[in-house]
Amino acid sequence: MKNIRLGIDIDGTVTCPTSLLPHINAQFGCNLVLEDIKEYDLTKAFDVDPETFYNWYKTAEATIYHTSPAQQYAKDVLIDWQSRFELFYISARGHDVLDTTLEWFLREAIPYDHIELVGSHYKIETAKKFGVHAFFEDKHDNAVELHEELEIPVILFDTPYNRKPIPEGVIRVRDWNEANQHIQQLFPHGEKVI
Repeated sequence: MKNIRLGIDIDGTVTCPTSLLPHINAQFGCNLVLEDIKEYDLTKAFDVDPETFYNWYKTAEATIYHTSPAQQYAKDVLIDWQSRFELFYISARGHDVLDTTLEWFLREAIPYDHIELVGSHYKIETAKKFGVHAFFEDKHDNAVELHEELEIPVILFDTPYNRKPIPEGVIRVRDWNEANQHIQQLFPHGEKVI
């Protein structure tokens, strides 16, 4: 019986945080690498008008999501968790890319119990509504807010754009294997430790 529900972000968490970069580099003639991205706002990493970037992103979004590779070890860990945990993906993606998102999960053979596209980076109400016991995120302020508001552990996948200080209860990890180690400690038998 699965009684622990995990809330999981998609972009930069299940997908590789470099997924956008080849598309940005091709469109804007730059040569960005992940280490160049020091803020979550990508327009701070190179000389581009934010409105121009946003307009391009909206037209390229489905293609970017379709071609995004999964992070190393994500699939194996999530398959392992499938029998013990409920996997609820809560993403800032908009509803207009739901079909692309579902196709990606099926093609990549990554398990899920539910996918919720909220269309905003504000995920607290959705995470609360679904009663998640832990959350996985790559956006620093989301990780901190989810932890502080819901009083749940949040696994923060380390990237150059999220290296601000974190409170106890937000756990920084390098990869999915390390995330798995923390989840095994938090929920050793798939049950909530009080």
